[in-house]
Amino acid sequence: WKPKDELLLVCGAGGSRTEPFIKYHRILNCRLLVIYKNGCKSKYLLISLHILIIGCNFGCELKVHPVMNIKRNITFALESRKKNGVLIIENVPIRMRVVFDSHRIEFTTGYRIDVAKWDAKAQRVKNGCTNKLKQSASDINADLLKQYTEIQNIFKEFEVQNVMPTTEQVKDAFMLSTKVKDGAEQDKVKEPSIKFMKAYDEFVSEGSIQNAWSDSTMKKFATAKKHLNDFDPDTNFDVWTDKHFNEYIDYLRMQKDMRNSSIVKQIKFLKWFLRWASRKGYNQNMAFDKFMPKLKSASKKVIFLTTEEINRIRILQIPESKQYLERVRDVLLFCCFTGLRHSDVYNLKRSDIKENHIEVTTIKTSDSLIIELNNHSRAILTKYKDIPFPKDKALPVISNQRMNEYIKELGQMAEINEPIRDTYYKGSERIDEVMPKYEFLGTHTGRKTFICNALALGIPVQVVMKWTGHSDYKSMKPYIDVADDIKANAMSKFNML
Repeated sequence: WKPKDELLLVCGAGGSRTEPFIKYHRILNCRLLVIYKNGCKSKYLLISLHILIIGCNFGCELKVHPVMNIKRNITFALESRKKNGVLIIENVPIRMRVVFDSHRIEFTTGYRIDVAKWDAKAQRVKNGCTNKLKQSASDINADLLKQYTEIQNIFKEFEVQNVMPTTEQVKDAFMLSTKVKDGAEQDKVKEPSIKFMKAYDEFVSEGSIQNAWSDSTMKKFATAKKHLNDFDPDTNFDVWTDKHFNEYIDYLRMQKDMRNSSIVKQIKFLKWFLRWASRKGYNQNMAFDKFMPKLKSASKKVIFLTTEEINRIRILQIPESKQYLERVRDVLLFCCFTGLRHSDVYNLKRSDIKENHIEVTTIKTSDSLIIELNNHSRAILTKYKDIPFPKDKALPVISNQRMNEYIKELGQMAEINEPIRDTYYKGSERIDEVMPKYEFLGTHTGRKTFICNALALGIPVQVVMKWTGHSDYKSMKPYIDVADDIKANAMSKFNML
């Protein structure tokens, strides 16, 4: 008699060996799965109900049956996923596929890896590689082996029980043994508890309260959100890899016609948000932290009004049809002689004006400043002291946007049209534009003018910083360089003697 399948053998404690093993039985001419049973006095005890053999060489009853052999194939591969018709090759989930009895089950292993770091033949992560979460190849591969072994053990249990499992039974057994949920929840990179754009709104709301953001800052973040939404309406935290960042940069350059300097600001806003989301636990993709784009940029020129240009604006005869420019001129000159930002002169109250100075708490930095009055700034305040303005304001200041437009108009009328070259980059392309100086004038020109002229007059840097609220020399360096140029040009006048 030659049975084709293995037989189940329960062997008593007849020797020192205690672990199960497979043994060839000479008389039965078959293999036996030997399992020790403590406390059994006989040397061998074979149990089952399929085959009964009496009077074998051991003089005992043998009960044997065939052990089921479930043919199966267990493989590991990267998930095939596309975005906009293009196959995703970064941060791709690793899947375990189990095929048996014409059934197929897909398990998510809980790991992700770039396609370039995956060895498809070996079905393992290439040695020395890490994923976005800094998990090493050795750690990932070791866990993949554990999951492979666990699946194999599950099938062996069903074989011993002589049961062909359903796909649900295999899933349940694997989930119970590994405590990993099925489907998308198996990923160790958990799905965020909040959507990307909803988290962005929470970030802005929280930041505006904690940091007392100005309306201007709020508008900047609102604009940044619009750009993100236009670029990828269904964006999520996981997609922000180097590749996606580069696609966003290309979008801002080509679709939004942005300069490199403007793109850098947008990336700065986005990374600020992603850092916040990471601290909150919403984002687990830390690829953004090492994304450092090297976009060419030209140093920004400091555009300010010379004393001669200030006088030209001051004596300008404004026609009756453009009397709105008179108040714009007064506010601009007041900034030129105090160094105040538009937001601070806009918020200046009569109660802030003292006998010889003004006291302000800046909107942008909340610095408390005391700025002494000179003849020019005092004269402007005196001109409007008896004219009432809403909210007890000291001066007739209009919105920043409208004032920027009117200052350019004022500069054009005053013939402040020195050719100025503006150099900037779009991608790797350098662009040079030459425009009249008045095109570069705006509300911030007043503050720049105050700093440059104060330094050129020889007022110490420390004193100027006290007036303007600058906290370090780095931010003052561009103005110092301009002041040095003014002094050098002034010295050349001695050559004319």
